[in-house]
Amino acid sequence: MSDSPRVPITVLGAGAWGTALAAAMVRNGLEVMLWGRDPQLLADITERHENPRYLPGITLPAIVTEADLDTAVARAEALVFATPSYTFREMLRRVAPTLNAGKPFAWACKGIEPETDRLIHEIVAEELARPPAHAVLSGPSFARELAAELPTALTVAAPDSAFAARAVGWLHGGALRAYSSPDVIGVELAGALKNVLAIACGASDGLGFGANARAAVITRGLAELMRLGESMGAQRETFMGLAGIGDLVLTCTDDQSRNRRFGLAIARGLSAEAACAEIGQAVEGLRTARAAAELARRCGVEMPIVAQVDAVLHGGRDVREAVRELLERDPKAELAH
Repeated sequence: MSDSPRVPITVLGAGAWGTALAAAMVRNGLEVMLWGRDPQLLADITERHENPRYLPGITLPAIVTEADLDTAVARAEALVFATPSYTFREMLRRVAPTLNAGKPFAWACKGIEPETDRLIHEIVAEELARPPAHAVLSGPSFARELAAELPTALTVAAPDSAFAARAVGWLHGGALRAYSSPDVIGVELAGALKNVLAIACGASDGLGFGANARAAVITRGLAELMRLGESMGAQRETFMGLAGIGDLVLTCTDDQSRNRRFGLAIARGLSAEAACAEIGQAVEGLRTARAAAELARRCGVEMPIVAQVDAVLHGGRDVREAVRELLERDPKAELAH
């Protein structure tokens, strides 16, 4: 690819989200390099100013691309991971020497590692001997709308407020607003679990249960998310902000959401494998459902909607039977923990 000089930021992952983030930062005046596994896709992004596979029809600014991971990492002053959450540990291990040497980074992955039930920041702590400054990027945002320069707001959460401000500076500008937060746990949990709840909303709508049921799934799902978050040390206020209710409503109600479309497909009787094939991109909530259910059990937190999504996707339960079990639960006070 390009023989460009050192750049401030390399984005790892040339899917829809990585491309959209790279485009937003270029439009903010930053020099950005985009790494991906497919040389032909990178050539299209560079030469045609389009990502025809993931963002067809969207005109992109001039983005420098690089197919060699070592080169892309070495040239960057900071990294942004935009790969699926279930590949994050593998990617982190590949670039760990650079990060242990002090190169700061952020991640825009939304999920829980299936095999370990770990959040991304926990994987960072396990894999890096000397973690540098780091942050998580999240919030209500569809990649296509961000790439098309439609108004979008994101949350940047980091334990180091100075680095949070620096990462906000990468993103904030034009139609994109970015807000800082110290609550890494809350932002990560919200970003991961909203995908599971979006599957539930898609299934509910696909079964024809209507707007009332959708609103109930969103609000009771938010209650489940808050219970788990508080048990893990997250801040309650986070779940009422962009990364919490904002991202949850977006993902549960708009058919741009892959997880919502996955739920609609499940309601039509498709298997998980067939639904994924129909969507053609990673469906984070499929893997996260099992991990979230296990995490809830480990923390002793009741999460009936998450548990039923897991049972449908991984336990062979019929989706209508799952709904029946939710409806037959004993009554309780709405705000009870």
